[in-house]
Amino acid sequence: MFIDNVLIEVKAGDGGSGIVSFRREKYIDRGGPNGGDGGDGGDVILVGSDREHTLAKFRYNKLVKADSGKDGGTNNKHGRSAQHLEVAVPVGTQATDLDGNILADITKSGEKIMIAKGGVGGFGNAHFKSSTRQAPNFAEKGIPGQELEVKLELKLIADVALVGLPNAGKSTLLSVISNAKPEIADYPFTTIRPNLGVVDFRERSVLFADIPGLIEGAHEGKGLGHEFLKHVERTKTIVHLIDIYSQDIEKSYHIIRSELKDYSSYLANLPEVIALTKTEGIDASMISEAAAKLQVLAPAGTAIVAISAVAHAGIESLLEAVLANLDNIQKAEIVDIDDKLPVFGIDASEQTDWQIDKKRDRYVITGAKIEHFAHKTYFDDEDSVDRLKDIMLKTGITQDLWRKGYEEGQKVIIGQPEIGRLTF
Repeated sequence: MFIDNVLIEVKAGDGGSGIVSFRREKYIDRGGPNGGDGGDGGDVILVGSDREHTLAKFRYNKLVKADSGKDGGTNNKHGRSAQHLEVAVPVGTQATDLDGNILADITKSGEKIMIAKGGVGGFGNAHFKSSTRQAPNFAEKGIPGQELEVKLELKLIADVALVGLPNAGKSTLLSVISNAKPEIADYPFTTIRPNLGVVDFRERSVLFADIPGLIEGAHEGKGLGHEFLKHVERTKTIVHLIDIYSQDIEKSYHIIRSELKDYSSYLANLPEVIALTKTEGIDASMISEAAAKLQVLAPAGTAIVAISAVAHAGIESLLEAVLANLDNIQKAEIVDIDDKLPVFGIDASEQTDWQIDKKRDRYVITGAKIEHFAHKTYFDDEDSVDRLKDIMLKTGITQDLWRKGYEEGQKVIIGQPEIGRLTF
C-alpha cells in the first residue's frame, strides 16, 4: 500500500520535576536541602531511511510520543533524562505544521531533524540554596514537552520524472528500462501511484519515477493532480512522453507543460526530453512531422526522440539524451532544497519580551521566558510562587504591570491558555 501523506500527533517528553528534600542525619533535626533535579524529556526526531518506502505505518498509529524525564530524588540524585525518540521515515518526507510551516525536509538517508523538543527538567530545592536562603522549601516542576499536529508528506526523490497524459506509455517504458514492475494495461489511469525504477546505463545508475497520468486542471487538484505533481518537485530532469497516435500532438504537449508551469515555476524550468511513444510500425515521415511540430513548441535545445518500448526501439537514444541533461546540470544551478523549502524553527526560547493585556478585572501576561518559569512553578506552594514573583520583579514585568493600572488584589494570569494565576 502506497501512503504518501498522513496527519499525526507528536508529543515530546515532559521534563521531570525537582523535589523538596532535606538531609536526615542522626542528631540533626533538619539538615541542608538535598532535593535533586528532574531529568529532561525526550525529543522527537525524524530520521531518513532507505528501508522505508511509504508512510503506511502511521496510518493506524497516529500518536508519536517520546518518554518523559524522571523526577529528581533525595540526596541530590538527578532524575534520569529520557532517550530521544527517533522515528524512521522514507527519504523525501516533509513534515509541516497545520499552518503549512515546514518543520523538517528529509532529503537523504541518515539525516536527522528534530520536530518536537522535550521539556527541561525542574530544579530541586538543593539548587536554590544560597548564603541568604539556607533552607529553600520549594522546587520546580518540569517543563511540558512540545505537542503539535504534524502532516507528513512523502515526495519521491528521483533523477528523472516520466510525465505525460494518461496511457502515454510511461509504465511500459519504465518496465523496459529498469527492474520496476508497474501495473500495465491498455487504458488510462492504470497507474494510481508513483513507481520507481533504477536504470543502469553507461556505467551510471539513474533513478526514474513514473508519475501517474496528469490531466488538464491537475494543478488545481483535478483528478489526483496535487497528489502526483508534488512528486515531480524533487527531480532534476523530465521525460515528457507523448503518444504518437494523439489526435492533437501540440495540445497534448501544451496540457502537460501548462500544468507543470501553473503548479510550480521550478517544474516549468526543468530541462526535458520529449519522447514520441508507440512508434512501432509508424511511417518515418509521420514521426518527422510530429517531431517538427514539437520542436517549434519546446524550449531551444530540447531533445526529441521517437521510441517504442514494446519493440525496444529508440531506448538507447532516449537514455543518452537523459544523461546529457543530467550532465549539463551544474551543482550550482540545482535548487538547494533548504533554499527552496525554508525550514521554520519551532523553538521560541530565544524570545525575551512579554506582553500584558487587561481583560475585564484581570491581567494576562504572555511571553516565552515568563511562561517558561510559570511552567516550573507550583502555584499551590507559597515559596514556589514567591520565587516566580521575584523573577517577575527582576525582569521588570511587575513594574510594567503596575504601570498598566494593576491594583492590589487583582488576578494575574500567566500564559494563554492559562498556566497559572497569582495576585500581588
